[in-house]
Amino acid sequence: MMSHAEGQQRDLIRRIECLPTSGHLSSLDQDLLMLKATSMATMNCLNDCFHILQLQHASHQKGSLPSGTTIEWLEPKISLSNHYKNGADQPFATEQSKPVAVPEERPVAESGLLAREPEEINADDEIEDTCDNKEDDLGAVEEQRSVILHLLSQLKLGMDLTRVVLPTFILEKRSLLEMYADFMSHPDLFIAITNGATAEDRMIRFVEYYLTSFHEGRKGAIAKKPYNPIIGETFHCSWRMPKSEVASSVFSSSSTQGVTNHAPLSEESLNQVGADCYTVRFVAEQVSHHPPVSGFYAECTERKMCVNAHVWTKSKFLGMSIGVTMVGEGILSLLEHGEEYTFSLPCAYARSILTVPWVELGGKVSVNCAKTGYSASITFHTKPFYGGKLHRVTAEVKHNITNTVVCKVQGEWNSVLEFTYSNGETKYVDLTKLTVTKKRVRPLEKQDPFESRRLWKNVTDSLRESEIDKATEHKHTLEERQRTEERHRTETGTPWKTKYFTKEGDGWVYHKPLWKIIPTTQPAE
Repeated sequence: MMSHAEGQQRDLIRRIECLPTSGHLSSLDQDLLMLKATSMATMNCLNDCFHILQLQHASHQKGSLPSGTTIEWLEPKISLSNHYKNGADQPFATEQSKPVAVPEERPVAESGLLAREPEEINADDEIEDTCDNKEDDLGAVEEQRSVILHLLSQLKLGMDLTRVVLPTFILEKRSLLEMYADFMSHPDLFIAITNGATAEDRMIRFVEYYLTSFHEGRKGAIAKKPYNPIIGETFHCSWRMPKSEVASSVFSSSSTQGVTNHAPLSEESLNQVGADCYTVRFVAEQVSHHPPVSGFYAECTERKMCVNAHVWTKSKFLGMSIGVTMVGEGILSLLEHGEEYTFSLPCAYARSILTVPWVELGGKVSVNCAKTGYSASITFHTKPFYGGKLHRVTAEVKHNITNTVVCKVQGEWNSVLEFTYSNGETKYVDLTKLTVTKKRVRPLEKQDPFESRRLWKNVTDSLRESEIDKATEHKHTLEERQRTEERHRTETGTPWKTKYFTKEGDGWVYHKPLWKIIPTTQPAE
């Protein structure tokens, strides 16, 4: 009944918003605006009441509980074995679980013997990516509602979802490691950071790059999740960027509508102008399974700049939504300037998981450069109960020594951003018009068996053909293999050996970062 009411309320709002903005009955009519606001507030109250009733009923079933106890959702009245579908298999595999037989998957014994020595990737083996894994949004999840409801019945409020297997139909056709690579889809803006003439300019350029990275990295606000990487999984790619397309001077335009959408260069022309292109190389590795930690590293050797980051994804069940906290930090090193920029990542939320799911980013993140004294404070605003815009972001760039705000940013992280500078000038960046540079990856046959695309090939192919059950079987095989190998390592006391990243303190660092190879320049102050 709640779901039905929510659907009717959405229809009501849609019909009101479709009315003309002027005339006898307009979408801006005061009574209709009040109706919109009160209906949304009423639905929020009903959701809260429904939740309270569930907790109350659960406490009556289990007797009074001491304060601070986590209250479970109602137990399902259906037997588990008959109701798990679409990949929502038992969250914790038993010893008796048998992996589903899927052809072409590597056997456990063989995968356990894979060499863990770093591999030098030849950039000439990489070709421009032709893979078009276009994602459709989930839309209404009516067909899968029973699966989702049953999954929810197994969860506790605030529960860590790390060990919970989510339904296959909500998966994107890419690994989380490739998602981190897609944050680099604007290499021109990344390289342009080090071209800034002043420390102030470089910090502002970093903020522009940072804010424009989430649109392609998150595929807009599509409510799907990438594959959870298998421990030892890696992803390699690179981008070639014509030097003429990288901004070299201080921001000069006071009102630009994004960047010109250049036609992609052909493979032949890229090879011919290799000397006239910058190359950005990227590598990511899943360095830990529990907790799930990924390390990623990107560098542009020609411009003596690199970024190293580690991210621990912590998912929590929040009732009608799921929250993902990105724990960790990244460091951008500009060796030409002897500068390091430390930054963090926002949280992500999957909202309305019982109706039409959607994703938003939220939380405060910071960027700091200790050497120059410049910092940036960025806030991703979650949508309030009623009113307000979706996907709003604001930011301030400040010179800490003088306590001066040198730039302010406002807008939406998946639409248009407005930069206002201390001299009064403004600049607009339309993210929907920004050029997305295609990454270059090696063909599957040249990839290591544990590289993301080759590892998840069968799952991806099945999802592309909408064969959810087959995708679930392939996914289960990979996950079961990982569990078996983890049990074997535990029983034999064998530690996991990473391939490209080493643990330093609380973080993970790439084994051959540029700052260990190229001496840092210390420019005259």
